[in-house]
Amino acid sequence: MTAEGRGTPVPPAGGPWFMANEVLAFFVELAALGALGWWGFATGEGVAGRLLLGLGAPLAAAVVWGMFAAPRARHRPPLPGVLLVKAVVLGGGAYAVHAVGHSGAAVLFAVVVVVNTALAETLRRRVAAAV
Repeated sequence: MTAEGRGTPVPPAGGPWFMANEVLAFFVELAALGALGWWGFATGEGVAGRLLLGLGAPLAAAVVWGMFAAPRARHRPPLPGVLLVKAVVLGGGAYAVHAVGHSGAAVLFAVVVVVNTALAETLRRRVAAAV
């Protein structure tokens, strides 16, 4: 299937690569929230500090994500704004993994984030243009 007048192949909305990347995007988002919580519990000083950071960091990230980057966000900004929110939240997750002492895993996570986000945004726009 091609987009009308473009000659560019467009995956069907339910295509296997599109769906696989969407599922991966969901797990990457969950992993980033988990990493922020892990960092918070490992970094905070005292029980109150650990609870505040361990629960507060992922909660704050989830709220910001839900407001600006989620597919059905109430205040969805133009693409640069969405990418900025994704960079902060998902990049923060990668940094959190590094900050708890797993640099190799942080680099791997960051690469997966960049590739997945680039594919997701590209495929979503192609599917939307085909509809």
